[in-house]
Amino acid sequence: MAARQRNGNGTIVHDSVEPIYGTHYMPRKFKCSVTVPGDNSVDAYTQDVTLVVIVDDNKELLGFNVLAGGGMGRTHNKEETFARVADEIGYVDKEDIYDLMKAIVATQRDYGDRVQRRNARMKYLINDWGVERFRTKVEEYFGKSIQPYRELPEWKFYDYLGWHEQGDGKLFLGVHIENGRIHDRGTFKIKSALKEIELRYRLPISLTSNQSLLLTEIEPADKDEIDHILRSNGIDAEDQINLLHRYAMACPALPTCGLAVTESERAIPSILDRIQTLLNKLGLKQEHFVIRMTGCPNGCARPYMAELGFVGSAPNSYQLWLGGSPNQTRLAQPFMQKMNIDDLETTLEPMFAFFKKGRQASESFGDFCDRIGFEALRNFSESYVPAKGASGRRKHRVGISADVYRQLKDASKAQGMSMAQIAESAIAAYLQEQSH
Repeated sequence: MAARQRNGNGTIVHDSVEPIYGTHYMPRKFKCSVTVPGDNSVDAYTQDVTLVVIVDDNKELLGFNVLAGGGMGRTHNKEETFARVADEIGYVDKEDIYDLMKAIVATQRDYGDRVQRRNARMKYLINDWGVERFRTKVEEYFGKSIQPYRELPEWKFYDYLGWHEQGDGKLFLGVHIENGRIHDRGTFKIKSALKEIELRYRLPISLTSNQSLLLTEIEPADKDEIDHILRSNGIDAEDQINLLHRYAMACPALPTCGLAVTESERAIPSILDRIQTLLNKLGLKQEHFVIRMTGCPNGCARPYMAELGFVGSAPNSYQLWLGGSPNQTRLAQPFMQKMNIDDLETTLEPMFAFFKKGRQASESFGDFCDRIGFEALRNFSESYVPAKGASGRRKHRVGISADVYRQLKDASKAQGMSMAQIAESAIAAYLQEQSH
């Protein structure tokens, strides 16, 4: 409360219901996250402000490293809009964190764009000013210098799926929710499983930044029964989840979002299966990387940080972004402006073949694309001769019975996918199973 009332150097608007914003309308998002050193489960570089907790050897809180100026939203053909990663601002002691946050908000309040709502995010202010000027202005409101950013261990991405100790004798469980959609479909009944667990155990639930759930406050004695409920409802253990699906993410898009220009959530499962089939064919069965998809350029599933990002540009067409890092610390770049989804295999096969041929030891696909460069990727793709059995635009017809056709048509309508996509995915999965 004391920090809330301290004026600092012009951060507080007195005699106002809202003491920091005052009468200023603050359009657009202002996203904040908190994490610990090395844990990038929150996509720290995509936030307006990220605080990294710094503790001493006894785990006592000392202060915070501060990142600022990240953001994913952009608009096609509007070069003044762009995705951006956050900058390192500095370090503050724990007793100063509220005053620093007020100073950051006041800087955006007083100097952020007030004319174009599209450019009202803090990332554009920092990009225009540069981080040094931004830090100097924040320090004026803060009333003191910001300390140097403290060295951190390498960032890693954690999804926290599976069982973990909570630190107080209890357990928590990360449950994979593909694309955040809780439903019962066929033998996969995540909705029923969660309902049974909650009715029986009344566990607190947290949402993760990767669209999954954490069930917390679990007594160790209840672990086996909770596992049994999940397995009996068709939910695999974390080590049985296909890794492309495990680390992928999509926004809702059609039909839920009015901004979407094409599919995302409903389309990505079959797209991941097609990518897995392609990797298998090229001898890259065990490879996995971060894939994210959105139905428009606003970036809600953070595709611009992915190793392979699909950004909706027109019906059944996507921008292709490449070169993000596995730990989500490097911005991807646009490789292709418009790829029809039917051209997925012919577009990606040369890249995956080049990756297999030219990667360094343990190098990920995103790191490979960033290192080798887009010109080399394009040159290799132009001269690439597809492997035997390569798939591109669909040229072959397969006859099916009228009854199966009707079921396929209904599934296509329900899932928002073409009948060809569903059929090819099912046939590929069947052939892969038979090969074992």
